[in-house]
Amino acid sequence: MKYVLIIVVLFLSCKADKNQLTRAKEVNDSIKKTFAPDKRVALYNIEIEEVKNNFLLKGETNLPKALAALRTELAKQNFTFIDSIELLPDTELGNFTFAIVNNSVANIRSEGKHSAELATQALLGTPLKVLKTNGSFYLVQTPDDYLSWVDHGGIKLMDEKQFSEWNVATKIIYTKPEGYVYANETESVKVSDIVMGGVLNYLTENDKTFKVIYPDGRTGYVLKNEAALFNNWFDELKPSGELIERLAKEFMGAPYLWGGTSTKGVDCSGFTKTVYLMNGFIIPRDASQQIEAGIDVDPGLNFENLEKGDLMFFGSKATEDKKQRVTHVGIWLGNSDGQFIHSASQVRLSSVNPESPHYDKSNTARYLGSRRYLNQEDPNIRSFKEIFSQEKVLQ
Repeated sequence: MKYVLIIVVLFLSCKADKNQLTRAKEVNDSIKKTFAPDKRVALYNIEIEEVKNNFLLKGETNLPKALAALRTELAKQNFTFIDSIELLPDTELGNFTFAIVNNSVANIRSEGKHSAELATQALLGTPLKVLKTNGSFYLVQTPDDYLSWVDHGGIKLMDEKQFSEWNVATKIIYTKPEGYVYANETESVKVSDIVMGGVLNYLTENDKTFKVIYPDGRTGYVLKNEAALFNNWFDELKPSGELIERLAKEFMGAPYLWGGTSTKGVDCSGFTKTVYLMNGFIIPRDASQQIEAGIDVDPGLNFENLEKGDLMFFGSKATEDKKQRVTHVGIWLGNSDGQFIHSASQVRLSSVNPESPHYDKSNTARYLGSRRYLNQEDPNIRSFKEIFSQEKVLQ
């Protein structure tokens, strides 16, 4: 009888421990769902397991508030635990937890290797947060919060002081689709190419050129008729449907490139993202994220309330057993025949009007609705200028 009691007590004890572990995991899942519902923009890779009658918290995150909430909630429920969670940036980086894109376009990949999928791109001068390293690759977060890997050749690492000084310095922005930075004022030698939206720090100017400096210290000259002082350009911007149309058409014929965000090649959401960038806005990276910003302007799916510059979304409509799936985005132009412009094979015009020579039957059939960004207060639609401000740059 004594042995039976011992067995029963041990059984009940093990069962209680398993219940505790289940509850602890439920807390962890709840924190993740609250703070990191989209792994593209928030890193929360934390696991809880039982080790020698203790709970071991392991993994990593770049979300201090989420980590604090997890620790607080577990303590509130009287869990004791061993905490081995790493809060990024990784200490191996030392003070170099920031970077500036140093090429005309930096390729940012889904994994830390050159053969990995191109996740997105960042333009010259884009400020980045650096979270950890893997060989010659760095996990970075772009101003639209996207998390991906970039190789060391595409960026210039900086400490906080260097990063702050770089970001608040006077800048120029390149406003033509594509061009060059020259090594001299005679334009006989090139330093590098540059694309629309590229930003460099300003040194001096004359009647014809701006003298600029790269993050890595190289200097060069940009033609004044192809660029502008950033603050002047931004302050004079008047975002509108007409400006969106004009800038979007600058991309006409640019090839489709999965992950692309420049005139060298763009995917559908990279195209809309960069067009809006040149209207002064940082917007979410992917189509499935962009549909969550702004306001719904076409609940009836009849195109009647659309205005030039609205974003149009396409994909698979929701069914009883499947959620809506957004796979494509374009920009409504309207004009006389229901035009929209998008990147599909290349940047081109299409139409929802069956009588138009640009009629796109396939996309019209899978239209999901439209969102308006212009003149909307939305935390997902941010100011381009903000990413270079002293107050925001280190957040």
